[in-house]
Amino acid sequence: MPTVVITGANRGLGLEFVRQYLADGWHTIACVRRPSEALSALEGAGHLTISTFDLVDPAAMAAFAARLGDAPVDVLLNNAGTMGRGSFAEQGLEPFRFGVANAEEWAEVFHLNVFVPMKLAELLVDNVAASEGRRIITLTSMLGSMALNTLGGLYAYRASKAAVNAMMRSMAIDLAPRGIIAAPIHPGWVKTGLGGDRAPLEAPEAVAGVRRVIASLTPENNGQVVSYAGEAMPW
Repeated sequence: MPTVVITGANRGLGLEFVRQYLADGWHTIACVRRPSEALSALEGAGHLTISTFDLVDPAAMAAFAARLGDAPVDVLLNNAGTMGRGSFAEQGLEPFRFGVANAEEWAEVFHLNVFVPMKLAELLVDNVAASEGRRIITLTSMLGSMALNTLGGLYAYRASKAAVNAMMRSMAIDLAPRGIIAAPIHPGWVKTGLGGDRAPLEAPEAVAGVRRVIASLTPENNGQVVSYAGEAMPW
């Protein structure tokens, strides 16, 4: 039975990833600070392990890795992320405009969006290398692409996702000798708490697309930024 580790699994895309991987018979390890009712309701629906810890606590991450021991992990899916202290879905670009930059908020965004997936990959690399799947995936965003930026704003989030793309590219190069494929995948603009109601995609469609891309990745597109539809994206 293949195993997937999913961060930020309480709601939105993370919860949908849990649903779909469980439905396909995967051992699904859902990482959350506190289980939501929606996530808890999936217990008994398949091989679900809910692991409760705070991703922004390095000691808690290390303890999670220790609990896994040498268990193989076919897919490490870094889904958890934040835009910052405002809500794009409710407030649009206003909380993320030029002139309101806050050092603490930037540190929070970069810690969760960039450092956490980097460190979790380091902690679990042996588990991934021991599996058949050997995939490390971090969800990125088209908002991290400089070529596609026509609106401005969203400074910390855009910068963090551009950093994710660079990080995953280096990871792909460094881990290729171990047979690991590392890639940033854009799930599309999705109707979630992050994306808002105007988004054109529903979570099941976006997640199904990301899962198809994960399964189809090859050494040739290792490290490339790819959309949920399987299209290479400009940086």
